[in-house]
Amino acid sequence: MLLSWLTVVGAGMVVLHFLQKLLFPYFWDDFWFLLKVVLVGIRLEKYKKRGELVTVLDKFLCHAKRQPRKPFIIYEGDIYTYQDVDKRSSRVAHVFLNYSSLKKGDTVALLMSNEPDFIHVWFGLAKLGCVVAFLNSNIRANSLLNCIRTCGPTALVVGADLLGSVEEILPSLPEDISVWGMKDSVPQGIISLKEKLGTSSDEPVSRSRHVVSCLKSTCLYIFTSGTTGLPKAAVISQLQVLRGSAALWAFGCTADDIVYITLPLYHSSGAILGISGCVELGATCVLKKKFSASQFWSDCKKHDVTVFQYIGELCRYLCKQPKREGEKNHKVRLAIGNGIRSEVWREFLDRFGNIKVCELYGATEANISFMNHTGKIGAVGRTNFFYKLLFTFDLIKFDFQKDEPMRNEQGWCIRVKKGEPGLLISRVHAKNPFFGYAGSYKHTKNKLLCDVFKKGDVYLNTGDLIVQDQDNFLYFWDRTGDTFRWKGENVATTEVADVIGMLDFIQEANVYGVAISGYEGRAGMASIILKPNKSLDLEKLYEQVVTSLPAYACPRFLRIQEKMETTGTFKLLKYQLVKEGFNPLKISDPLYFMDNLKKSYVSLTREIYDQIMLGEIKL
Repeated sequence: MLLSWLTVVGAGMVVLHFLQKLLFPYFWDDFWFLLKVVLVGIRLEKYKKRGELVTVLDKFLCHAKRQPRKPFIIYEGDIYTYQDVDKRSSRVAHVFLNYSSLKKGDTVALLMSNEPDFIHVWFGLAKLGCVVAFLNSNIRANSLLNCIRTCGPTALVVGADLLGSVEEILPSLPEDISVWGMKDSVPQGIISLKEKLGTSSDEPVSRSRHVVSCLKSTCLYIFTSGTTGLPKAAVISQLQVLRGSAALWAFGCTADDIVYITLPLYHSSGAILGISGCVELGATCVLKKKFSASQFWSDCKKHDVTVFQYIGELCRYLCKQPKREGEKNHKVRLAIGNGIRSEVWREFLDRFGNIKVCELYGATEANISFMNHTGKIGAVGRTNFFYKLLFTFDLIKFDFQKDEPMRNEQGWCIRVKKGEPGLLISRVHAKNPFFGYAGSYKHTKNKLLCDVFKKGDVYLNTGDLIVQDQDNFLYFWDRTGDTFRWKGENVATTEVADVIGMLDFIQEANVYGVAISGYEGRAGMASIILKPNKSLDLEKLYEQVVTSLPAYACPRFLRIQEKMETTGTFKLLKYQLVKEGFNPLKISDPLYFMDNLKKSYVSLTREIYDQIMLGEIKL
């Protein structure tokens, strides 16, 4: 009797397992991932109830005590242990305590390339309770000035290799900002931080200086192009940093992993997911000043790297490298990042071996993120009923002609069906806030949609079009409006248009991104109207964009038009221009291509067009 009963139960379990695999194939993947999400929330709630608001800095200091001799950063052959970074960052803190009037809550801007001192300065200022604003090391001139003014810093710390960028704008900086250079010999008007570090104390800094009373307090400013205009300082709270730092752990990383970071630390990916993620784990980070496709795998083998961070372009560059023997002979098991195309994903796995690619979706300032915890090729993430209970989001219909969400006769937004691209919006409320941007509230307001499905509701407009398939996987489709992505960076079209519009022969500039086969994102293109009786100066236009804009933001193509179409509210239309692209066989308007060898824009001939499409001309 007992044997019969056990046989029935066993058979039932087999049938249930078969049905689960058939009807709910991702049940256990979803279950374990959601369990991790819930555990992060429970951990934060425990800290609150105990009155112990633990930050990423607190976790770092804990590791420095528990594992002082464990390598934290490996950089250009040098090893910096947790204790080393703790002491060096304390030196930074003591310099500012002794030679400045910095106090808790003050903002300090940091302009530095990837190097250990980026982390030393960041953590040292955090020990004083300061808010650190990460400045993009590629920007210069007016863009750099705008960023500094936007975050309103008391001080600016500059890396040795970037002092030239600051020297150019030094006379235009507000007088109350002290400028500190990480070099012994610095230009007049700049204080040598490096010199003072030599005699500074490395004694611990009192925790009372950086203890936080609320996890929603500001921790960082990270600049993003947002949807319009010049770069804006996204407010990053302690809560956001804690959540972001858990990403590596959620994907299965441990304290034993060695994480390779080639992404810039001024980005949230490098700083929060990467450095803060290593702190969360107590892991080791191999830091690279700048990504090198030719040195990538030799670095991984040399340092026994097990995890690396990527953006889509990075993986494509690796696949474009000449094939070598032993390409699968490495210890890398996880690649974590965003923006990898399906065909590159497949080629990467086929060529470099059994590496689990962990794709994710998230914007610096957004209150929503997704993680592809199953490894499904092409998907940026996955959702289900329970995830939507924790993070309320929707995909709504978008009017490409009007460049705004569609609304029905009652004025409400319209949800898309599965399989259709829709604008990703995320509900804003007390438990899932949107912290917005520093400076004018209008930038924050412009990112919000009100009265979406009912009176009084508020949603964050991510500006991204996403597709959700029948199995609840999410796929990135495109960006909307006035921003496109190129070389892993967001390009704000209005900033580029403003730079071009400064020229005395330009009447109007309409900037947008165009797709090119074989490339991630979109390359910049500017449609231009000349002023009456003025001629086009291609060399002057080239000089204007390369001296005023980062390389990734410079338009690769120009189109000269006699008139531009606008909306009823006089907003320039981009939809048709984007659709038409840059094919000289289909466009009768004069077209030009950016030629860096000739330092000018040159006529875009059919021959040049074919070379671009065949990959013979690199962009």
